[in-house]
Amino acid sequence: MAESPAFPTRSHGGPDSEGVPLHDFSTNGNTCGPCPAALAMVQLADASHYPDAGYAALRRQLAAFHEVDAQRVLLAGSASEFIFRITALAVQRGAKAVWLPPHSYGDYAQAAQAWKLPVAAHAQHAQLRWACDPSSPLGAAQSRLAELAEGAALCVLDRAYEPLRLESALALSGAALQAFWQLWTPNKALGLTGVRAAYVIAPPHAGDVVVQLDSLAPSWPVGAHGVAMLQAWTTPEVQAWLAASLATLREWKARQIALCEAMGWTCLPSAANFFCARPLLPHGMSLPQLLAELRGQGIKLRDTTSFGLPGQVRLGVLAPAAQDALHNAWQHIIRKAT
Repeated sequence: MAESPAFPTRSHGGPDSEGVPLHDFSTNGNTCGPCPAALAMVQLADASHYPDAGYAALRRQLAAFHEVDAQRVLLAGSASEFIFRITALAVQRGAKAVWLPPHSYGDYAQAAQAWKLPVAAHAQHAQLRWACDPSSPLGAAQSRLAELAEGAALCVLDRAYEPLRLESALALSGAALQAFWQLWTPNKALGLTGVRAAYVIAPPHAGDVVVQLDSLAPSWPVGAHGVAMLQAWTTPEVQAWLAASLATLREWKARQIALCEAMGWTCLPSAANFFCARPLLPHGMSLPQLLAELRGQGIKLRDTTSFGLPGQVRLGVLAPAAQDALHNAWQHIIRKAT
């Protein structure tokens, strides 16, 4: 087992010290959103009372949606909250190492660092293993996914982008999927990333671990607005809206890739509503300088250095008007540099 020499710095897309970008390609939320029906339910949420501390009705609703027993459903304040919580549990249960995908969300590593849990070079040497499919930042399939669940490790499958999958399918049988802890964060698919709430489907017969994870959670990890969003998520109206939005996103994604390639950028394949690209840099300009120039024009892209992909950016798929703004801003930068 080899320990990672350093953990990546945690960083995120979205609003920054300059405020909300006019054209924000740096996050992966559904740009067709917010979903009107889900937004209406969130706005009507009764914030004058605590939710049920046990979330009994919500857990039953989510369980019915996934066709599992309600005892397998855990609520979380967000995906990031659960990432830190299950890492703490793994350490309590004697974990000596964690395994991370080669390019992955920084909070997996940040949680491990907080608990002084080293990163294993090979999955079989780790007692906590992470997977994400479609992955971030690449939007690609997780390689050798079924093999991760071999042995007695805690294996978590981050399914944040499953609802935003635009092509292909998860390469796991129904039986193989049962070995994973499935982490769901519908706020991205609904275009409501400011509403923080998530849930987990535990493997069958994981009752003692579910109890331990529940005991590690603070009281009321999900507030009234998060409850409303998760309730909306399970409704036929919201699921129909999501399905229709995927057709739009496919069209916009094809247009955005074509535009980036026309700019001389190299785009990587992706199955989700985002993709990575290597920008064509003006002579003498670094990638951070290019990103700063674009940010000055109201356009934000996600530097993928923290994901282990230096020299590239991740772009969420936006509407044609935002794509054209990116093209025009890049052309302006090119003209200034020549």
